[in-house]
Amino acid sequence: MAKISMKTPIVEIDGDEMTRVLWDVIKQKLLIPFIDLKIEYYDLGLKSRDDTNDEITVKSAEAIKKLGVGVKCATITANSERKKEYDLKYLLPSPNATIRAILDGTVFRKPISVNRIKPSVNTWKAPIVIGRHAYGDVYKAAEMEINAPGKVELVYTKKDGTESRIKVADFAGSGIVQGMHNMDDSIRSFARACFLYAIGEKLPVWFATKDTISKIYDGRFKTIFNEIYETEFKEKCAAAGIDYFYTLIDDAVARVVKSEGGFLWACKNYDGDVQSDMIASAAGSLAMMTSVLVSPSGVFEYEAAHGTVQQHYYRWQKGEKTSTNPAALIFAWTGALAKRGELDGTPDLADFAKRLEVSVLDTIEEGIMTGDLAKLSDPPPAKILNSWDFIEKIAARL
Repeated sequence: MAKISMKTPIVEIDGDEMTRVLWDVIKQKLLIPFIDLKIEYYDLGLKSRDDTNDEITVKSAEAIKKLGVGVKCATITANSERKKEYDLKYLLPSPNATIRAILDGTVFRKPISVNRIKPSVNTWKAPIVIGRHAYGDVYKAAEMEINAPGKVELVYTKKDGTESRIKVADFAGSGIVQGMHNMDDSIRSFARACFLYAIGEKLPVWFATKDTISKIYDGRFKTIFNEIYETEFKEKCAAAGIDYFYTLIDDAVARVVKSEGGFLWACKNYDGDVQSDMIASAAGSLAMMTSVLVSPSGVFEYEAAHGTVQQHYYRWQKGEKTSTNPAALIFAWTGALAKRGELDGTPDLADFAKRLEVSVLDTIEEGIMTGDLAKLSDPPPAKILNSWDFIEKIAARL
């Protein structure tokens, strides 16, 4: 069988633990037999990042900017326990946060829907898409431990040397402090990306912050989002038959669980991280969600929205074949391949990506699935398979 050709490589970013294991199985069983796969490979496994002082992460992001499309496996963001476990020199920042900051994009996450898996929220009739701002907040925060009484201040020094300062807190003893920031240009890019995505998908836009408490920080998000809507997108949204709605984040959560779904929920960085996991879990599984970073410069990075499945990896190291759901990993590849085909004008590649997605969904709809979905399946599954056998079923159908 002649393989499907590619004009331009995709940036492939490898990851950690169980997802790294399955990443290679997916390539060998579902991609390489069918595609003349062209990739520019970067290993973002934890040791590789540590060995290169995280330079490999920056290089992978620059490669995505150059080639236009990247696909990323799940990676570990190390804490003190992981530092000891992997004998690391450093506690490096989140690779996702580093890449997102360089690409200046917005992350859009959408549940992968199958008829057998009913949402936990029975009012939901259509998927809820999370638009997550991908810069700043706690992911670029500066932190400090306070070990004695004293005063903490926030100081802004202009280039001419003049200062503005505000007291954060008086410490009577030990404690902790954190300083967050964001950029107006990044917030504007976030708003534009959300409205462009919503218009393309014909989805109403919800945006929520906590501006009643964070009057300056969250208030700036609210103001800029509204300005972009009023000056650039109000008429375009009306022409597309969609509207824009702002509310407080706590009110948004209450509304979401009573809604019918079918809208784009724009969230600040941390809110989007948490709420996308909530939406994914309520819709079935963290492994049943697509995730794409869209940059205003026109580049795209597709990834699995879940973690590295640590406990399954430990079991695999002992020789067990686990029933880890690879759907999100597969859909990261299909998203990247489809976009590569679209940008390069190679419809065979985009068509292959769609066929692979259908093969995954049809296999699950037939009642053949991994353990995480088996507990949720209605009707009950016909077969519960380990990851390797599940991928073989998909390959046979493909």
